[in-house]
Amino acid sequence: MNTPVNVADYRKLAQKRLPKMVFDYLEGGAEDELGLAHNRAVFEKVRFEPRRLVDVSKRDIRSTLFGRSMTAPMVIAPTGLNGIFWPEGDIALAKAAARFGIPFALSTASNASIETVAKRCDGELWFQLYVVHRKLAEQLVKRALAAGYTTLILTTDVSINGKRERDVRNGFGIPVKYSARTIADGVLHPQWSFDLLRHGVPKLANFESSEAQDTEVQAALMSRQMDASFSWKDLRWLRDLWPHTLLVKGISRADDAARCIAEGADGVILSNHGGRQLDSAIAPLEALAPTVAALDAPVLLDRALLHKSNVRTRWLLRS
Repeated sequence: MNTPVNVADYRKLAQKRLPKMVFDYLEGGAEDELGLAHNRAVFEKVRFEPRRLVDVSKRDIRSTLFGRSMTAPMVIAPTGLNGIFWPEGDIALAKAAARFGIPFALSTASNASIETVAKRCDGELWFQLYVVHRKLAEQLVKRALAAGYTTLILTTDVSINGKRERDVRNGFGIPVKYSARTIADGVLHPQWSFDLLRHGVPKLANFESSEAQDTEVQAALMSRQMDASFSWKDLRWLRDLWPHTLLVKGISRADDAARCIAEGADGVILSNHGGRQLDSAIAPLEALAPTVAALDAPVLLDRALLHKSNVRTRWLLRS
């Protein structure tokens, strides 16, 4: 392939480079993947009404969010296991974001730790929190605060793990379970396998701290179950724990968004987790208009919508 010019081109390169199990994890959605298709269909219906005879000789998409300047109204959204797609994938994304002057959000399920990313990258860093266990969540928040992260994102739409049927069929998981099929697939993708051998099997770096060694925490981690009891009262607890900008992700209703602000959040991120959790959820774009009308606070939109690519960015819609 010549130099890739769009997301579809990069998807082809990724599919060529990655074993099927890994590519399916990157691209796949929940159940029948209707949510993935719906996300894209909703976006494809959007049409612009351009104003003409306007002086556009000087164009500037810089924006300001929470008092901090951005070169574009975008954020690199949190994605887990980036190290399995590319060596030190979290670091690469964070450095790219810094280079272009936009924030990077690190996932709880990252392969580089909170501290490592902060030491090696000089851009604005956000941290996305999965509440697997309350004690561990508190320690993760304190670590992000100590490392200089400016924004905390609470993800609320993974109380129960989505059924990603591609992953079930492939036996995908961390740590990787080797079989004759997965080994053969690795042999057919030599560059990926070479990188894996050279850099080592990616680990969930944020869970290797001393706080994660507690037997109760270990049990929660091994089962990969989120704390399904986390509720509105716990949002207040998190607000008290985190002194900087707090965003709530996974919102799809205007009334929920308004309550997030009332409980102390600084903004919300409309998201259906890229169609990877609840297959029949509405697209984030469908919740945009009523949410913006209901809030006097920043509303961000999760653009994890490209079926057959699942590339993730966030667009700032209003500040």
